[in-house]
Amino acid sequence: MTRVKADLGRRRRILGGAVCGLVAAFAGLALAELAAAAVRPEASPVTAVGGAVVDLTPVGVKEWAVQEFGTADKLLLALGIIVVLGAVAALAGVLAVRHLPAGIALAGCFGLVGAVAALSRPDATWRDALPSLAAGLGAAGVLYLLVSALTRARPVGAPPGGARSMDRRGFGRLVAATLAASAGIGYAGRRLGAYGSAGATASRADLVLPKPAVPAPPVPPGAQLRVPGISRFITPNRDFYRVDTALVVPRVDADTWRLRIHGEGVTTPLEFGLSELLARPLVEHDITLACVSNEVGGPYVGNARWLGARLADLLREAGVRPPSQGGPADQLVARSVDGMTLGTPVETVMDGRDALLAVGMNGEPLPFAHGFPVRMVVPGLYGYVSACKWLSELRLTTFAAYDAYWVRRSWAPQGPVKTESRIDTPRPSAEPQEGPVAVAGVAWAQHRGISRVEVRVDGGPWQEARLGAADGNDTWRQWVWVWEATPGGHTLEVRATDGTGAVQTGVRTGTVPDGATGWHSVTVRVRPGPGRKA
Repeated sequence: MTRVKADLGRRRRILGGAVCGLVAAFAGLALAELAAAAVRPEASPVTAVGGAVVDLTPVGVKEWAVQEFGTADKLLLALGIIVVLGAVAALAGVLAVRHLPAGIALAGCFGLVGAVAALSRPDATWRDALPSLAAGLGAAGVLYLLVSALTRARPVGAPPGGARSMDRRGFGRLVAATLAASAGIGYAGRRLGAYGSAGATASRADLVLPKPAVPAPPVPPGAQLRVPGISRFITPNRDFYRVDTALVVPRVDADTWRLRIHGEGVTTPLEFGLSELLARPLVEHDITLACVSNEVGGPYVGNARWLGARLADLLREAGVRPPSQGGPADQLVARSVDGMTLGTPVETVMDGRDALLAVGMNGEPLPFAHGFPVRMVVPGLYGYVSACKWLSELRLTTFAAYDAYWVRRSWAPQGPVKTESRIDTPRPSAEPQEGPVAVAGVAWAQHRGISRVEVRVDGGPWQEARLGAADGNDTWRQWVWVWEATPGGHTLEVRATDGTGAVQTGVRTGTVPDGATGWHSVTVRVRPGPGRKA
């Protein structure tokens, strides 16, 4: 019986220690939330550690996460960090019950890890370490108080004596009070953080975009095919894909935003705010963007009407000449407010295409998730080398002298978009009825255009599809082919030919290092018509 009671007491101490550790971690995170409101949201421990994890994650794992979870990969990463934190916190609590200094040290170490991660961010200052340090100190202090109370707590109904100042119910009330106080602190931090970004929200709400000096022509009536299941020709902002490394979307105040253009070959450095940019002649242009992480047939491509200033005009104003005209710089490095860097070929930006510093998307100011107040958009290049969001700096340099963020992680320095096509309908594993079936989708080869799309069934001869009207060479193009479907299983494939006459390759490659290739295929099972046996 004595041994049973001893085992029961040991289990209670272990469970109590784990509870102390978890509550202490919660208190530490709440303090960090409050401190981050005074610094910036990106400095919170979970966000800082998450950013460091993203930087250190192998390319293959990143690609898998993007393909499997899309933008939800960031949420899953944050949840994973919280789970690991919870495990470490529980371990620290159990350790503290046995050896209080060791448990306290382990709790404090997690704050140090967060501080190191925060300082490792490319845009970090010493202030970014403060929320994690507050979390570590707060967690260590709360753990000390709770474990001290736990080890002194007497069984319910036992007479008070010695240093045992409370019973276990009293300890439970202490835990509940700590949780409540921590929740209040965390809520206050969230509210203060929201208040801190209120200026950015208000600046976007108050922004009235000027009319373009060069408006885009109306989308041709035949660009949007009337086929159920096909993508919309203009992708709504809410549906436009988002692939980036920002665990917290930067909310930049348009009233304080500034952009600097400097570097090699710049004879007249420029610096200006949003009002000065909006005072320039703005151009409206329909451009399809595609992510290099998009697998064959994938969803990370979208088409929008962008409003912005021509980037080439700004570079010429700064005295920049492209390499073909003797300019010393061949790379334009764009830097985001969160420290992300993307490298774009200067020659491409200045070759006459509508490379824009975009301020508008589909008739409204850029959404925060898509780069408000200003981002880059360069037709014909994958986003990882051209589409910098939350833009803060443009620096002229060379590809030999500087590797941008993704190039340091095994991606190619230059990323021209490859000719691609996708079947939107029928969907994989669909079961259409025999007879006429509309096979339709989109094809894209930005800045070259699409001249032909072909479909084949079960490896048979290629059949030419009907193309939707072209809206210039910088957007995708819709297509449809009517298939006389017969019962049974079938595989549909599609390929496109760009405006130069080059046919999309059927050789399957992965996304790394410069984009996937291959024909998109869909397998369906056609059902017999009414009155026919399956």
